[in-house]
Amino acid sequence: MPKMVLLAQYFSVNGTDVSAHTRKAELAMEVEDKDVTTYGSLGWKEVRGGLKSGEIGAEFLQDVAAGAIDSIMWPLFGTVVPFEARADQAAVSASNPKYTGNILIKEWKPLEGGVGDEASVSVTYPTSGAVTRATS
Repeated sequence: MPKMVLLAQYFSVNGTDVSAHTRKAELAMEVEDKDVTTYGSLGWKEVRGGLKSGEIGAEFLQDVAAGAIDSIMWPLFGTVVPFEARADQAAVSASNPKYTGNILIKEWKPLEGGVGDEASVSVTYPTSGAVTRATS
């Protein structure tokens, strides 16, 4: 059985590669389950998929220098922007698909942490519209 270790994940926001600032990125999608049970279901619950949604969770190592992550993310606050995520920074392929879509930059935490902590920022952004998977 193949195994995978994430060593060089790729993550871009609004066309900017932020991988060098990203410690962790997670893409999760789900679909609502809608109850369509009838008397014809013979006592068994039946469900169908409803609306789909997703979110990106990321942890960035904070840097407030010009051109660094804070100056990239701050102007995007409150806007919907494109994203791309891949398991590896290598070219997109059947063994390295890319996931793309749009996310709402609904939060930004310029300061987070306590005395002695590394300066990091944990955020969660909802997707807006379809998320696609491509292998080329």
